[in-house]
Amino acid sequence: MAGASGRMTCIGFLSVAPVVEGSMASYVADAVAALEAAGVEYETTPMGTIIEAEDSADLFAAAHAAHEAVDADRVETFLKIDDKRTVEQRATEKVEAVEDALGHEARSDRD
Repeated sequence: MAGASGRMTCIGFLSVAPVVEGSMASYVADAVAALEAAGVEYETTPMGTIIEAEDSADLFAAAHAAHEAVDADRVETFLKIDDKRTVEQRATEKVEAVEDALGHEARSDRD
């Protein structure tokens, strides 16, 4: 999400997955495409997608769109929200604060 413009205050972690055997990649791609269409900023990781929105209404709407985009008989969705109402902070700033405390990048494959 580097280089994104504007300030965001509502950060979410979203995982939408069908209950199916085999690869879920095409289903996840549909969910991510819905996030893109919703106009929120996002970063997909192996375990879920980090979403940034102006407010909780936008974040809930995007999560709902992602959930509905998965065309399967059964869909499981997990959503965790950090809604900072008095402080504007990007997801990247949260990671940078941890890295400052560590004194290095917060990942094992750093150079």
